Order: sequence, then C-alpha cells, then structure tokens
Amino acid sequence: MQNDEERIARIRLARTSGIGPLTYSRFLDTYGSGLASIEAFPERVKASGRGDVKLYARDAVLREIERTERLGARILLSCDEDYPKLLAQLSPPPPVISVWGEIGVLSKPCIAMVGSRNASAAAVKIAHTMAHDLSESGYTIVSGMARGVDTAAHKGSLQHGTVAVIAGGVDNVYPAQNAGLRDEIIKTGLIVSESPFGHEPRSKDFPRRNRLITGLSLGVVVVEAAQRSGSLISARTAGEQGRDVMAVPGSPLDPRTKGSNGLIRTGAMLVETADDVLQIISPGQNIQGSLFEAEDESEPEDEIEITGADRDKILEALSPTAATIADISMTSGISVRACAILLVEMELAGLATSLPGGLVRRAT
Repeated sequence: MQNDEERIARIRLARTSGIGPLTYSRFLDTYGSGLASIEAFPERVKASGRGDVKLYARDAVLREIERTERLGARILLSCDEDYPKLLAQLSPPPPVISVWGEIGVLSKPCIAMVGSRNASAAAVKIAHTMAHDLSESGYTIVSGMARGVDTAAHKGSLQHGTVAVIAGGVDNVYPAQNAGLRDEIIKTGLIVSESPFGHEPRSKDFPRRNRLITGLSLGVVVVEAAQRSGSLISARTAGEQGRDVMAVPGSPLDPRTKGSNGLIRTGAMLVETADDVLQIISPGQNIQGSLFEAEDESEPEDEIEITGADRDKILEALSPTAATIADISMTSGISVRACAILLVEMELAGLATSLPGGLVRRAT
C-alpha cells in the first residue's frame, strides 16, 4: 500500500499529457517511486527539448479522488493488491484505473465479448445466450457497453455480474441510452475506466478501452464484425496480449460478418456456443513476462552517466520496426537503465513512440 503522497504522485505522472503506460513504467523503473519521478520530471523534460510538457496538477488529482469517492467508486494503481491480476500482467499495465461497483466479479475468470454496434437480430441473440451460459458456468463477461453486441452480452450476464469497460470517465454514460444498463451493472458487476473522472470519450480513447477489455480477459469472442471494425482491433490486441481469439461465423451475404469471418480464416477459433468457448479457454494461462530485462545489479544507480553520443546511438538504433528495450540496449551498447532514461526523453520530445508489449519504435 502506497502512502497518500506517493499515490498522488503516481496519479499525477500517469495523467500527464505525453506519458503513456510504457513511459510511466520507465520513470518508476528508473527512479524507484512516483515522488522521485515527479522530482526528476522537469530535468527529463528539459533534456527532451519539450518545454511545453507540464506535469499534471496536484490539485486536479485531489479533485479527481474526491469526486470519484463521492460517487462510490475507487481509483486503483497498478501496484495495488486488488488491482486486476490479469491486467497487472500486461507489459506494461495501465498505471491507473477507476472502478465502480462490485470488484469481486474480477476474481472469477473473465471472457470478453465484442461485436457490431449495428448488430443483426441473430448476433444479439447469440451474444445474449452465450454470455448468459458462460456466466452460469462461473465466468465474468467483459464488454464495452456499446450498442448492439456489447449491450446484449452485458444483459445476458447481468445476474451474475458483468464488467463494462468504458472510454470516458467512470461517471460518464456513453451511449446515453445505456444509462439504465449502467445502473443495473453497478448493482452486481463493475464499471472500469482508464480515463479521468468527468472525461468525455473521444475516438482516441477507444483503443485504450479495447486494450483493457481484452487485458482483463482470458480470451475474446467476436460475435459479429464488419471488415473495418473496432472489434477487429480488439481481436488484434488480444492476440498481442497472448489471449485466445475466437469468432462466431456469420452469413457471407451479410457485410457485418466480413471481419469476424475473416478472423476465422486467419486463425481465430470458430465458436458457436458457450460450450465451444469453454473447450478453448484455460484459466491460469497467458502469463506475460515483465517489461524490462534484468539489469546488471553491479551498476550503482547514482553512477549512470548519459552523453549526447549515447542519445545519438539510441536514435540510430531505433527504426519504424518496434523493438524491446533489451534489443535497443544490445544494438547501441548502452545499459538498459540508461536506455530507459533516454527513451523517456525521446518520447517526450516526439522522437520515439511506445507500443503495447513493452515495445518502442522511431516516431514517424
């Protein structure tokens, strides 16, 4: 358990514009705590050449904590004991999430269900029935509370508790027509958000939401998805996270099934019923490695020297193809810890981009 000031410091760091989960992890790995990270932040920003990057205000964090708790929700850090276990195994995990409802539903194995917002009647029926049967079998259904398949999956599993991951703040209802569903979910299930309290969802927030949906789950079932669908992004994210990817086949005459049928052609497992899903899902698998390779413990923390030449070597080692910090360290001949420090600066400067799975590439 972190003390209040350490928690505030970590939330400030996580909420700062330009600090994604990977950069956040690098700060904590490099400096050891949130307090030490925000103390070092001005120096790192100065070194990056980005004087316009400002640390998230402490007062804003205090307001967020107060408003979240007044609602009856909680803010969880990735270091907290009751932070979702599967989510914590992501590399890196979301630094801060807000939860509202019965967090105990996450103690059961979770299965994600996603699909078309403009769903067919057949897809709605399949999603509702499959979600109901899986929840009856002891699984928690996770979805995104969107129209169509998401709504059907939540309604099918309401009795045993379902998890809705949303793109806006934990207090936000989107779409507005699902306000009643949100209130029902809170009674037996959970609302989860990575966004600050009061945040209105934008298009760039939905990929982060999708990463949470699949990250909380052992596998994802795509019930119906068009060729250019957010559900396909969820499926790809699930594959990157080592989760099982399953899809329900649909009519080749319906354009809403082009994407889900395509997933099956490219290796997703075909499922038609809850029993099919249960034969595939194996609780306890999908363990991911840590973000950083083990460092040389003989290197004292206070003896790291970084030069302009080191920065040039790392920039040369970066390419549009994503690589791990360990790969960059080996290519450049610079220690993992020094690479982590310099990559923080490069991301702040817009020279590098971090990706899920602890990867980094040259910004394009």
